Formats: sequence, C-alpha cells, structure tokens
Amino acid sequence: MRGKSIAISAVTSGLLTGCNRHQSTLAPFGADATDIRYLFLIMLVGAVVIAGAVALLMRHAVRAPGGRLSHEGGMRLVLWLGGVIPTIILLGLLAYSLPYMRPRPIAPADLQIAVDGEQFWWRVRYLPASAAPVDSANEIRIPTGRNVAFRLSAGDVVHSFWIPGLAGKMDMIPGRTNTLVVRAEKPGRYRGQCAEFCGLAHALMAFDVIAMPPAAFDAWLVGQRRPAMPAGNASEGARLFANTGCGGCHGIAGVTPASRIGPDLTHFGSRRTLAAGILPMTEANVAAFIRHPEKTKPGVRMPSFPQLSDAEAIALARYLQGLK
Repeated sequence: MRGKSIAISAVTSGLLTGCNRHQSTLAPFGADATDIRYLFLIMLVGAVVIAGAVALLMRHAVRAPGGRLSHEGGMRLVLWLGGVIPTIILLGLLAYSLPYMRPRPIAPADLQIAVDGEQFWWRVRYLPASAAPVDSANEIRIPTGRNVAFRLSAGDVVHSFWIPGLAGKMDMIPGRTNTLVVRAEKPGRYRGQCAEFCGLAHALMAFDVIAMPPAAFDAWLVGQRRPAMPAGNASEGARLFANTGCGGCHGIAGVTPASRIGPDLTHFGSRRTLAAGILPMTEANVAAFIRHPEKTKPGVRMPSFPQLSDAEAIALARYLQGLK
C-alpha cells in the first residue's frame, strides 16, 4: 500500500508540473476564477478527509474479528455512511456554493465585448457605451477593476470560450448569444482557449488576454480607433495585398472596407502572436502562414498562396507587421 501511495503521489506531482500561471484556474487574475479556486480547495480538503476516513474504516474492517458486526449493525452502517451522511455533506456544499452562482451585475455604461468563435480563430469587437465599435481578432484586452460583459456567439460550429484565470467556461452557439460578465483584478498577460472540440485544429485555437489598468486600457482603445497607416503604404507589400485579393477577406481601416469573412488586420502588427495564439509574431512565421496556412492549422478556411515567391511573401509579411 505504501508503494502504491508513493507511485500515485509521483504521478500526480508530474501532472501538476504541467500547470502554469499563464493558463491555470489555480493562478487566477479574475474575481470569478478566485472563487472557483477557493471552492476547489475546500472540496479537495473535504475529499482527502473522506478518503482518509474510508481508508481507516477499511483497515478496521480487515483487522476486525469475524462475526463482530451483526446484519442489523451492518445495515445501519450502510444507511448512515452510504446515505444520510453523504446527503448532509452534499446539501451543505450546495448551500455553501449557491452564493457563488449569482450572476455578476452589469451596468449600461460597462464595456461589452462581442466575441465570435470561428474555425479556428476569434473575431473580437469592442462595444463601449459612448463610442464607436472597435474590431480586432485573436487578442482580447480588458480593464482591471471594472465589470466587462462578453457577448459570445459562433459563426460556424459550437465553440467554448474559456479563460481559466478569469472565469469559468461558456459555450458559443451559432444563432445564439450567451453573456459572460467578468472582472479582472490584476494586470498581466494570460491565455484563453477553446474548450469544445470544433474541428481538426481545435487544439490550435487560443488567444492572448491582456488585463490592463483602466487608464492604460482607455488610452489603448482610443488608439485602436485610428486607422493603421504603415510607413511606405505604396510598398511592394501593399501592392501584393491589393493584387492578391487579401482585402476580399480581411479589413484594414483606412485601406480596405471592413470584412465579415476573415480577421480584421487594422492593428495586426501590434499583436504578440499569429494564427490565434499559436505562433510568435515574426516575419518568417507570417510569410510561411500566408503561403501555407494549412500546415499550421489543418482544416483552416484561409486559402493558401503557394504562387507567391519567398521574396513576395516576406514583403507582404513586412507590410502586415507594419500595421500598428
């Protein structure tokens, strides 16, 4: 028994090393995730106590002499340990957890962010109460200390929106809008993930979450409303963007009309990652993804452009990275 316990502890410790502060419910930066962690720890302690009590009972039963427990006594033991006590414990846990299920309030002046799940990326639109919407993709920024309402939907299949350190999961269903109200408590860069199998590249559908101080967030949002006009707008990359039909799927404010097909690229170069949180934002990665996106994301709907030479792909990537 001692050897098995050591083995189980070793395996559990190994699994826990896979957890990190970048994407972990046990490292919360939001009020709701903090409550989830607190409930988890309480239930973990309770489970350990119950498991220890069962182990002691088993040890006592094995060592007890035969005939010590009558049939009536055994039935009473089963009734109390298998029925009455578990019912009391579960009812107590339910009563204790009910206050945590109360929805977080949202005021008309609070920021709303519409997020649509796509195969296999995230369409993001900021909807401030007293200003024009701001389009983005594959990155979400939120202010700390304020309630924010996510309006969640999907454009193709069912997805699931999950930022482990901020709040619980919520499904994104085509034709329906679900609302998740959250509150970030400390700034930092974190990670979100699709938590519902949605196709071949489901595991490659992540996004960055940046929690910012309120003043910094307000200034950032104002900057996002300005069109991104990179230096050298008549460059080879700009010409390629126009001539290869990129503007048919991607919008760039001040360059092309908005598009509802692919991600908005207005401030593409200011994002830290490429392909929905999968690749670092480097010139080589952008060029390779343009030519063969299916190599990074199987099943992706973006067409490939193998006809572009290496030099042309680099020029187009350089142009896109200048959109800041």
